Order: sequence, then C-alpha cells, then structure tokens
Amino acid sequence: MNTTSTHQFHIPVMGLAFTVDTPIKVAKYGIDSVLSIIDNQMIEQLRCVICRNENIIFIPIEKDVEDYKAKRITAYLNLLKVVVEKQHHKIINSDFGSDTDINTYFDMLPSDSDIRKLYLKLPTLNTDEKKEAIKFLKSQIQMGSIDVNIMTKVDKLSYSKNKEPMASEFSDALTCLRGFANSDLSSNVVFSAGINPRLYSYIETFSDFFPDKAGILKKKIIVKVSDYRSALIQGKFLAKKGIWVSEFRIESGLNCGGHAFATDGFLLGPILEDFKANRNDLTNELFEIANKALENNHKTPFKEVPKLRITSQGGVGTAEESKFLREHYNLESIGWGSPFLLVPEATNLDTETLKDLSTAAPDNFYLSHASPLGVPFNNFTKSSSAALRLDRIEKGKFGSPCTKKYLQFDTEFTTLPICTASAKYQTLKLKQLKETSKTEEEFLERSKSILEKECLCEGLAAPALLVNQVPSKLKAVSICPGPNLAYFSGVFTLKNMVDHIYGKVNLLNDVPRPNMFINELYLYINYLKKEIRNSMESKEVYFNKFKNNLILGIDYYKTLSSAMSTKYAEVFANMSNELAEIEENLEYLIFEKKHENEPLEFVAIM
Repeated sequence: MNTTSTHQFHIPVMGLAFTVDTPIKVAKYGIDSVLSIIDNQMIEQLRCVICRNENIIFIPIEKDVEDYKAKRITAYLNLLKVVVEKQHHKIINSDFGSDTDINTYFDMLPSDSDIRKLYLKLPTLNTDEKKEAIKFLKSQIQMGSIDVNIMTKVDKLSYSKNKEPMASEFSDALTCLRGFANSDLSSNVVFSAGINPRLYSYIETFSDFFPDKAGILKKKIIVKVSDYRSALIQGKFLAKKGIWVSEFRIESGLNCGGHAFATDGFLLGPILEDFKANRNDLTNELFEIANKALENNHKTPFKEVPKLRITSQGGVGTAEESKFLREHYNLESIGWGSPFLLVPEATNLDTETLKDLSTAAPDNFYLSHASPLGVPFNNFTKSSSAALRLDRIEKGKFGSPCTKKYLQFDTEFTTLPICTASAKYQTLKLKQLKETSKTEEEFLERSKSILEKECLCEGLAAPALLVNQVPSKLKAVSICPGPNLAYFSGVFTLKNMVDHIYGKVNLLNDVPRPNMFINELYLYINYLKKEIRNSMESKEVYFNKFKNNLILGIDYYKTLSSAMSTKYAEVFANMSNELAEIEENLEYLIFEKKHENEPLEFVAIM
C-alpha cells in the first residue's frame, strides 16, 4: 500500500510578508510552505505577536545585541517550529469528528491518496478494524515543512555606526543563512535569483548542510532555477564543496509572481523536458562530485545517491495542469502561489487589498519596473503603494524615505550605496535628467522609469503588520501577484483552494483562460515586443535569437499537444489552433529600424 500522506503541491514564498507566518496556518495539515527571512525587524514584531497568542514569554532581541539580525531570525524560526509541533501533537492526540483538524487533515488530501481512502472507509469498519485503522492513520500524519527563502541578489554589505563596512559574513544574505543554519529546524533553504559565490561558499561553515554519520542531512538546499544550464552550473558549484542540492525548483520566467527573471525566449515546457531527459545524468554527476569533495575534506560521504527532487511552479491554474506536470515530467510537487493570496487562512493581506484583488480585472495585473533591483516586477494597478507613490509625485515629493535599506545598491551619486526608490536618489537623478534632456517631453519620458520605483522593503512587509494590528508608520501595501491570478475571483477558504488544486471543485472565474503554456507564450511575446520598443540599441541578433527560441518552443508544444491531447484533453483542448495562430504571427515578424535614432519596431510583412 502507498502510505504517503504528503501533498502534491507547495506554497512558494510570496513577498516579505504574505507567507511569513504561513507555516503556522498550513503545516499542521501537511502542507509545505516557504517564508522570507530578510526583514528581521518585521520578523521580530511578529515573534512578539505569536508569543502573545501562544502564551509564550517574549524576550526581545534588541539592536545593541551582537549579531542581532541573525539571532532574531533564529528565534523566529525556532518559535515557528515550537508552535507547529504543538499543533501536530494536538492533531495526533485528537479524536475523529466533524469540524476537527484531524478530519480536515485527511479531507484535504488528494483523492488518490490511499490513506484518505482508508479515512473515508472508517464509518463502514467494525470496532476492532476501526481502532486499527485510526492507529495507522495517525501514524501517517506528517507536518508540512517550514522552509525559508533567501534571494541571493539581496546581499548588501552592512555598515557600522561609523559607516565603515563590516565583515562580509554580516551581509544581508549571509546573515539570513546564519539565522536559518543556527535554528532548530530540519527543513530547506530556497536560494532564488541566481548564483552568489560568497553566499554559497558560506554554507560550508555550517555542519547541518553536510551528511551526518548515517548520511542524513538536517538542513537541505533547494535552488530555484529558470533552466537546466543554471541548475547544472549551480549544482556543480555546490557539489565541489561537498554540498548536495536536494531539489531544483523550476519557475516560469514570466508566468510567476514577484520578480520576473525572463529567459531568452526559452519556454517552460522545453525546459522541463530538458530536466526529464537529463535528470539521471545530473543526479549521478553531482553525486560523484559531491562525494569526492566530502572525502577530500575528511567529511562523511553519502552512503548512497541522495534523493534529487525536481519541482515546478508558475502559472498553473487547474488540477489537470498540475496532474500533467507531475505525471509527464516526473515532478514531485507543483507550486501554487498567487491564488493563495485570496486565502486569508493561509496568507497575510489587509482587508482593502484583499477586496481589490478578489474583484480585479485581467488588466490590473502587469509587469512593471517598480523594483529597485532593476528586475521586472509583477505589479497590481490598485495597490495602495502605487496610489501613495502617485500622490507623492502629484505633490512634488519624489521617492520614499529609506528606513530598512535592504535594496541599497546604487552608487551613481554617492559613495555609500543608496536605493533607487529613495527620495535621495530620485531627487539627484531627476536633477541630472533635467540638465541633460533637450526638451521637456524628453525629460518627462526619461523620468517615467525613475518615478516608477516603489519602496518594496516597506510595501511588501506592510500586510503582515496590518493583519496583526502591529503599529507601523507606513501602511501602504505593495503586492506582486502573478498574471495567473486574473483567472481567480473571490475570497476562499484553505479547503476551497486545496480542493481546487486536487480537482474536487472549480474556483476559476469566467475570464477565458488558455492553458498555462499558451499563457506563458503570450507573456514572452509581449515581453519581447516591449523590449524592442524600449531599445535604442542595435540588438537584432539578440531579438532574432529570442524569436527563434520561441519558435522552437512552439514546435515542441505542437508535438506535445498531438501526443497528449487524448490523455490530457482538458489541458490541450484547442492548443493546436492557438499555436498555429501564434506561429503565423511570429513568422511574419521582422525587426526594422525606420530611422537611425529611433528604437526598433515590429513590422508585419504579409
């Protein structure tokens, strides 16, 4: 009998605050989730709230304590572990009955789960059989994993009170890693946004990331990637240090929430196919490198090849799509992110933003330049943060106060880095643009991308403070839902959303929705068009390479659709017609520069 009780999905990290306490809400039901740990100030505030709710004495970690940032992270993660374990023991020791957590646990499992089938048979069993079945069912109850996310690009150096740079171990990302590594958790750290050699090398400092004498890893590493090449490069980099990547988490470059790291036109389907075809070779190669490094460094090698999970996330919207991804590409889990923003039982969102999000139209979701990182950022037109930014501009106040300083990377005007969303930077930059622009129209056009920057440090942290009624000076909320949220309307319970994921109910609204692959393809075409319009440089080679990669992706999907349309009819319905139309439009698209100093434009040659 297959006795696994794990879920077939996970909740990815969302912003700074949306999933920061999600484990307390969903881990008791066996659901894995990921939280951001970069904002130690918000985490400390929430630790106070949770301690109060759980009748636990709260001892603050003040800023004058040595290494206070990492210690706050460690204390918060240890608290989550205590609370979730308490919930877990309560469920195991409870009786089955209507509206109890133990019933909810088994009710929310996928329909094909063997233990759920046994649970549903309980009313038909005699006394002895029922007693044995309940004992067995309780033995199968598992806690969801309390995983953390570290965005590798957010790794600003810290400075002392005298404005002297501190040792590299006190940089933001390394501090987060230390906070997690020193915690009591046995879970995963998710690295996103690409390789960071300084951060990856720092992993060697902590024994929990190496196998113990039994070959067990107390703490594991998940690397979020956008393609197979990235996985191979990052996997090898870590393996050479004896560090095993336990999971590669493949995310769509554009059909996702938060920051969007677009590929050069490589689409999710072909990328997943690469992993499927090369998975065994990847596993064996990394194993050989890692074990050799462990032996050379006099550490305990793995006794056998460790499990290497491959998962995916971004844009999935139906149970059939999720099922197809898992079965066809042999994926262990599918990430469902943005739809959970509509689930107050699982995530943090203030009442006003939740209302606006639950009634939003498709054109309320867009890809912006709001992030000070300079990376495209999924945004929401109705966010209170956007409203505050526009109000400030109207009043002649440009930029935001910079209090948390996590995104201070620009040194164009200053010796010490500052944030491009800050009032200081924008005042200086707008002055420069004013002096170098030939006309007022040119100045206004060049100013747009500067004034679009938002204070994400405050905006992405605000929801957790508002929901938990923590006093805060700035109440404007930034939100970064993926475009897939356009197909969900309303506010849902946790069970509603889980039932949707497993095909027990349908929560999609009436907005026509192509499948996730077609949606991503449209996003990439629109992204390419926008890049061409905004480019003043000659990039014909790059743009044509991008276009050709899209065409290769279309060819892959045509073959896939033909082969899978019978088994997964719902996923591939009408896909061949949609691909033919998209392919025809792309085929007649060339790039032409009409005048020397004008950007490239799409020109249709019919």
